[in-house]
Amino acid sequence: MIDPDILSSMEMIRDSARGIVSPGDLGRIRKLRYGSPGFDRKVWSDMCELGWPALRTPEEKNGAGLGLLAYVALAEELGRGLVPEPLIPAVLASALLEGEALDSHLSGEKLVIPAWQDARGALSPEQLLDVTDGKVIGTKLYVPMAGSADFFLVVGKTQAALVAADASGVELELAGTQDGGSFATVRFEGARCEVLDVNPVPALAEAALATAAYSLGIMQTATEMTVAYLKTRVQFGKAIGQFQILQHMAVDMRLEVEVLSASIEQAALQWDTDGPTPAARAAISRAKARASTAAMKVTRDAVQLHGGIGFTDEHDIGLCLRKAMVASEAFGGAKPHRANFAHLKPLGEDA
Repeated sequence: MIDPDILSSMEMIRDSARGIVSPGDLGRIRKLRYGSPGFDRKVWSDMCELGWPALRTPEEKNGAGLGLLAYVALAEELGRGLVPEPLIPAVLASALLEGEALDSHLSGEKLVIPAWQDARGALSPEQLLDVTDGKVIGTKLYVPMAGSADFFLVVGKTQAALVAADASGVELELAGTQDGGSFATVRFEGARCEVLDVNPVPALAEAALATAAYSLGIMQTATEMTVAYLKTRVQFGKAIGQFQILQHMAVDMRLEVEVLSASIEQAALQWDTDGPTPAARAAISRAKARASTAAMKVTRDAVQLHGGIGFTDEHDIGLCLRKAMVASEAFGGAKPHRANFAHLKPLGEDA
């Protein structure tokens, strides 16, 4: 059971998110696609004023010190609105930074984007940081919103390097994503840096669960839009929602939402109660694997149930599918998380 005080905090966070998120109006999201920086700087500033990047930062570091349950509640609401602002990467950076760099990041004065992925499908850095004479060398893949970063936090297995985005030796190779955002391959060729000792695995696990919660929000919006469409679209003289096969598909969508919601809540509660144990990390991988699969199924079914109009870019249901395609692979897709679950979960225990 979740403590009533925690439930109250979660509801307060959801309420604050609803001041920014508008699931029924995706016009802002549509306008921000395929542009630079890909999100609204004013909205990001508002998020920082609300203390969202500091949600998981301990109070002694000027953070809110809230639990993972509160964080995933916020991420779910952001997913409902397909919000493009880089909160999850920012919270990841907050967990690894310290001192003045952390303070300027939390205030929104500087945006620090983590660059941690060494290979496709990785769940954590696979290489040690290569730093010589205060300069870092290496290549990081799939860095989200890299073009908007003020600093990169280059993350290795045991250390991280804080590098100014405009520093000599930093090269970006940008590529567009399906949802209209971008990621980059970032090369660091002797870029001057500040080195920090870190353990990135717990923070990356939290980012994975937050991304699962974001995917849950996408699924909720897609389901709500589809049910509303089934009630109003008339074919053969009656609303198509009266056809049993379409009702079955809609019920299946709702079931996927409910099962994923329970999986995420259980994983977050276990993490908050027991800490980053192997069992808690396994629960997170189970939830993220389910989210990656379920989000794609639900959004694809949503497009299908909308008929021909669902396949056009003009209809908002397609925005849900495009966002799910990106979120499904962020911080690990279904396959690597299933493998991680199998590795962490003792044989003989229920999955």
